Amino acid sequence: MAYISTEQDGFVAVVTIDHPPVNALSAPLLEELEAEIDRLDADDTVRAVVLRGAGDRAFVAGADISEFPSLREAAAEAQESGSARGIQKLGARMDKARKPFVAAIHGFCLGGGLEVAMCCDLRVCAEDAQLGQPEIRLGLIPGGGGTQRLPRLVGLGRALLLNLTGDFIDGKTAYDWGLVEKVVPREKLLDTATAIAKTISERSPVAVGILRELARTTRDLPLEEGLRREADGFRRCLESEDGAEGVAAFLEKREPQFSGR
Repeated sequence: MAYISTEQDGFVAVVTIDHPPVNALSAPLLEELEAEIDRLDADDTVRAVVLRGAGDRAFVAGADISEFPSLREAAAEAQESGSARGIQKLGARMDKARKPFVAAIHGFCLGGGLEVAMCCDLRVCAEDAQLGQPEIRLGLIPGGGGTQRLPRLVGLGRALLLNLTGDFIDGKTAYDWGLVEKVVPREKLLDTATAIAKTISERSPVAVGILRELARTTRDLPLEEGLRREADGFRRCLESEDGAEGVAAFLEKREPQFSGR
């Protein structure tokens, strides 16, 4: 059974997670999603990816809890090997991708669903969405990045409030906290997320990739080292074909035609 479908609009790929009734993240679904990200990342006709959930109820309502009993042995094996699994593995692949990701969040976005959304570069949220990390209600903690990505987005106190209580917040609160970058009425959600992805897809893929790299690798570094890496990134852009094209297009008063080189 296929859980992932993709439609392409220009340079933008819209990837839909479809696992009724609430798009729970089963192991096969995660494997299929990672394989699709591999495919899209290697496709030069794709420059940005929108990730959404099918149906009216959820972006992703969480992990498939029915798989949890079998995870004990797998978790022990992962600890012994030091390898990431599941959502952490998917997140690491998204971090390394050349393409940026925009999450379009509606309905329930809980547990593993929120962790997948936090792996995206940008998040657009419907006003009536419900976001949270309810693992504590099962006697568990988030295991796909919720203790690490969440405080980097909303601060330690707010992250602990969600992780320790298991309570949900709505789209407006998520926006106020900095968990999402835009909040819109549900009927405008996909159009807004796709419009952002289209705008990014019109920019230089070289510059977009370097910006993502800097955002991922420098946020915990001392300012001096971060500025050094920024200067190196600027040099790499300037020396690229895209950099030359962008400068030439500006001077010639025309729209640039970026190649991604």
